[in-house]
Amino acid sequence: MKIQLSEHFTYKKLLIFTFPSIMMMIFTSIYGVVDGYFVSNYAGETPFAAVNFIMPFLMILGTVGFMFGTGGSALVSKTLGEGDSERANSIFSLLVYASIALGILIEVVGFLVLEPVARLLGAEGEMLKDCVIYGRIILLAVPAFVLQMEFQNFFVTAEKPTLGLIATVAAGVTNMILDALFVAFFRWELVGAAAATALSQAVGGIFPLVYFARKNQSLLRLGRTKFDGRILFKTCTNGSSELMTNISLSLVNILYNFQLLKYAGEGGISAYGVIMYVCLFFLAVFIGYSIGTAPVISFHFGAGNTLELKSILKKSFVVLGISSVLMLLLGEVLAVPLSRLFVGYSKDLFNMTRGGFRIYSFSFLFAGIAIFGSSFFTALNDGLTSALISFLRTLLYQVVAVMLLPVFWGIDGIWYSTVVSESLAVITALVFIIKKRKKYGY
Repeated sequence: MKIQLSEHFTYKKLLIFTFPSIMMMIFTSIYGVVDGYFVSNYAGETPFAAVNFIMPFLMILGTVGFMFGTGGSALVSKTLGEGDSERANSIFSLLVYASIALGILIEVVGFLVLEPVARLLGAEGEMLKDCVIYGRIILLAVPAFVLQMEFQNFFVTAEKPTLGLIATVAAGVTNMILDALFVAFFRWELVGAAAATALSQAVGGIFPLVYFARKNQSLLRLGRTKFDGRILFKTCTNGSSELMTNISLSLVNILYNFQLLKYAGEGGISAYGVIMYVCLFFLAVFIGYSIGTAPVISFHFGAGNTLELKSILKKSFVVLGISSVLMLLLGEVLAVPLSRLFVGYSKDLFNMTRGGFRIYSFSFLFAGIAIFGSSFFTALNDGLTSALISFLRTLLYQVVAVMLLPVFWGIDGIWYSTVVSESLAVITALVFIIKKRKKYGY
């Protein structure tokens, strides 16, 4: 069933159109979980802690893809809605070429600063060594990872969300197979896990690049373009919320690791790593839905169809509200088996992870609307509002909560921090949505 951006979206069409994006993000999370499983069970607790310790820094380096993907797809979709497909393709091409150049630059800088950063964050001894080994292998694939994150959005804009899912599945299957081969069979442990991840990111980035570079049946194709600083600035400002979200999450994860070292040692970092792996699976539903709806919102905004904007917003609240309750229930039910899957070899670590996950699951009640709220304003090309929601949600509220709550409740206070920050974030998003309703006509 081919659905175009210009159509009226019923609940059925909305779910069908966003389903590939949701599955794309879920599958990305699943192969992340598999990666963590192999490191934890075949490499050991210290390598697993090292991966979770250095990963936030590595994610910061890849955030350019999120920024260009979300900010750029909103601009391209709006231009398509205005009826100028030639200009839309020129903008698309410029953004892809610019992101490749930035990805290479980030890779070089990352190599230079990786070890000093790991030391600065507190890694030492064997953990420091593992952080550097894992990080340098992952950095080899940063340009491809940037493209992978970017194309996840542009496939939806091109009205080919299923191809985005195929690219993600191909990358995920590559990672799973190579994890089993490199880590479990050849026993390359941490090096094998890093190599598997890097090669899977290469698949996820290069496959879409080849597709858009050739003649295709989508709305977008790579071709000639010219440098336009205003377009790059608009894309960066509009996508700044997603850039802020990913940088903030990485910085907050570093702060969480610092607090966990203080209150629970390396075991706390391992427990938090498990929770992050698993929670990404749940949050993927909300992120995927937001990615899937964003080009639709941008298109109708560009076309001046305010009635459709109002309809999509209303339907999104219903879909996300139901999903949030289901995610909470599923999180409570799966806390024990998922904790046992990762850290069943240690009773103390298992108990810590299970308890933390059961508390953390309550954040799912609020995260959906908060994530969608920021994405909604990005789609409307209101980067400032989107960035403000993201800044408050992923940085300010989180930092205050994780610094304050453990003083009263110890390690449980760390788990409650996300619940508190997400509840404040959903209030913030709703305030902006209500305040801006007359300006955008929804």
